[in-house]
Amino acid sequence: MKEKMLSFHDVKHIYHTVRGEVTATENLTFTVEKGEFVALIGPSGCGKSTLLSLAAGLLTPSEGEVSRRGSIGYMLQRDELFPWRTIEKNIRLPLEVQHRLDSESLERARTLAEKYGLGEFLQSYPSQLSGGMRQRAALIRTLAFDPDVLLLDEPFSALDYQTRLLVTQDVAKIIRSEGKTALLVTHDISEAISLASRVVVLTKRPARVAAEHELCFDGENDPLRRRENKQFSEWFELLWKELNA
Repeated sequence: MKEKMLSFHDVKHIYHTVRGEVTATENLTFTVEKGEFVALIGPSGCGKSTLLSLAAGLLTPSEGEVSRRGSIGYMLQRDELFPWRTIEKNIRLPLEVQHRLDSESLERARTLAEKYGLGEFLQSYPSQLSGGMRQRAALIRTLAFDPDVLLLDEPFSALDYQTRLLVTQDVAKIIRSEGKTALLVTHDISEAISLASRVVVLTKRPARVAAEHELCFDGENDPLRRRENKQFSEWFELLWKELNA
């Protein structure tokens, strides 16, 4: 039996505003097991980002339970690199915040940067890097303190289409090479199919789980090759119908 790294059980979350209450999620249940790459898709405004905040512990559910095992790393829509810090100092920022600037942690961060093509850019500043390289640096920064679960909040949405395809390939390779568990929120059906081992489809707000699908491409995890697979269009058509039901 696989280890559950993240679990939502009958989760309901209500936002209180000056105009009244807004129910973002209701009776929502799903799990993310160790080593899985799960994608959440759903109609715009259905509460996907709320689920990431609940998963990270930034919000407490109004009802139900969210449980997590191990540490959480959170990668945002934009790279949010500090322009006045070098790439190396940006990458080590989580270690500074957690007071973990020991030689072992610093060496891990540097090794990750070198392993995934940023070694020669460690003394560069964010403005000197392409958008794709900046996102790679942001991911390595998230991995620097060795989190058990990665939360990805539309991390490619700010990139142009061509760069986006290349970066998704980079990110998929890095996450799987490092053996991480990941939960991705995306509006892009194609992105979900190309990256995930499982897709969770949400209803319109208040979000519930409408469907879950295990994606099998005969062991193929390269996002670009998945897009070339004949199963890709079949999955796209099914997920499109479910989102627009």
